[in-house]
Amino acid sequence: MNKVTQQDLLSHADYEQQRSSIRQQIIALKKRRRIAIGDLVTVIFENRDTIVYQIQEMLRTERIFDAGKIQDEIDVYNALLPEAEELSATLFIEITDSERIQELLDSFQEIDRSDTLAIRVGDQATYAEFEAGHSKEDKISAVHFIRFKTQSPFRQLLGNFDIPASLSITHPHYHAEVLVPKELREEWLKDLE
Repeated sequence: MNKVTQQDLLSHADYEQQRSSIRQQIIALKKRRRIAIGDLVTVIFENRDTIVYQIQEMLRTERIFDAGKIQDEIDVYNALLPEAEELSATLFIEITDSERIQELLDSFQEIDRSDTLAIRVGDQATYAEFEAGHSKEDKISAVHFIRFKTQSPFRQLLGNFDIPASLSITHPHYHAEVLVPKELREEWLKDLE
């Protein structure tokens, strides 16, 4: 997927003018690219449009006008774009019980192991690779950046909608699996083109 450059971004004034319609488009896009895995985990699969939007929103919120600082933001978010033959996503551990936030979050220790989160299509599986630095021995983040590297047999099965696809988490304290809807699979296939 092509990296975002400063030329891809709207000026602050143009973005402010178009923000409402852009926001509506991104909400609809993210709805197709979002999936809940059980009650506490949500994954949003990123693409160039979601990343450009996040950059524009960050520049707007932080009031960043300096070209060097704009480039810094672009570099941070470009790292979230999927490379060739891979899917990229943001995983959120969403705990709403304010009295149990720390306890439940701590129970997700080691969710970032290589065999915890998988996409399965037929007899093919690909496992999430978690970006380093979001958990330590005694602390874990509620947000993780993940990648799924795919192989040709997996991609071929992904395009056959008669074969079910699922996302699953197998963790000592959290087990969940969800069927992947056709619209999300279609988004994945676009990302993998």
